[in-house]
Amino acid sequence: MAKRVILAYSGGLDTSVMVRWLTERGYDVITYTADVGQGEELSDIPKKAESSGAVEAIVEDLKEEFAKDYCLPTLRALALYEGKYPLSAALSRPLISKKLVYYAEKFKADYIAHGSTGKGNDQVRFEVSAWALNPNIEVLAPVREWEFRSREEEVEYALKQNIPVKITKDKPYSIDKNLWGVSIECGPMEDPTVEPPEDAFEWTMSPEKALEKPEYVEIEFEEGLPISVNGKRYEILSSLILDLNVIAGKHGIGRIDMVENRLVGIKSREVYEAPGATVLYTAYRELLALTTDRFTFHYFLSHIPHEYAKLVYEGLWFSPLREALDAFTSKLAKLVNGSVRLKLYKGSLTPVGRNSPNSLYVEELATYSEKDAFDHRAGASFTKVFGLPLKVFGRVRRR
Repeated sequence: MAKRVILAYSGGLDTSVMVRWLTERGYDVITYTADVGQGEELSDIPKKAESSGAVEAIVEDLKEEFAKDYCLPTLRALALYEGKYPLSAALSRPLISKKLVYYAEKFKADYIAHGSTGKGNDQVRFEVSAWALNPNIEVLAPVREWEFRSREEEVEYALKQNIPVKITKDKPYSIDKNLWGVSIECGPMEDPTVEPPEDAFEWTMSPEKALEKPEYVEIEFEEGLPISVNGKRYEILSSLILDLNVIAGKHGIGRIDMVENRLVGIKSREVYEAPGATVLYTAYRELLALTTDRFTFHYFLSHIPHEYAKLVYEGLWFSPLREALDAFTSKLAKLVNGSVRLKLYKGSLTPVGRNSPNSLYVEELATYSEKDAFDHRAGASFTKVFGLPLKVFGRVRRR
């Protein structure tokens, strides 16, 4: 009896080759494809998977679950890995892993499988997530074992086996997309001294070729949930994010080019596009700054974004730490009500206005006009007490 495996299947080069490779080794392959807002037509996925040898193909719409249960908590934490990457690919892995485990149990499969390499982060994200949900599940990772030494060899194998793939030797990019962003690897991007070619980008216009006039966008939040763009209310969060991708992408917003530290210990040049996420991060931070007291806001900035991004990046989504951090950020999110106005222009994103019923900004205290109600005389005593430790230190040092 053939062994059964549930394979995370994108329809790209690696997983397309993987179906045939596993089939040749005696596995019954059931493919699983998640629609997480990659913007691709998935109706032909079952036919493509089955033509590669799959015995069954599952396609599932997860856009709203992904947006609400994964993207939103990460937004509320303002989590950016190494201060830049909004974790688009990293966020989809625990959700896909959860579904792989579910269908493995449903179809009594012996294994789940993924297409990550032995030096990629995704191998950790898939496997650690799966084991957190089912400690007894076995995981296959053919890319860590098979004979192909390059993507070019995979292309040649696919052509020989009549496996339809979009990748060609002329455009060898590895693209991973979901509604939160695009990850672009391979080809010329592997040289960190080379500027990414324009044909590598899919969602963003080159800033030089972007619209000549700035556009203003107003985002409204209710308890940390973005609910409207320019007065248009959304009941579906994923639709709001996808629309923001289009709006911001026209202005070249959200391009990220970085050398990041992978979990396995190597440095990797990575290029990302995250137009909608970039707008939402900027807007959320402005409202959080407006509605949160200094002590809490400084604690948040010092501890939460880095730690949250690190645990997502390292595949620890299903950990008590992430749940505890979500409890903290959810509490703060209740204060994040109101709207932020942003100016989009040729790759730049500038907050130009913010308003909230929970605003802690008091004009009479901040103004230098005749409305000024601040007690300036108290400033002398405050400065004297605040500066006392350094004053004492200065006396000692002068001796």
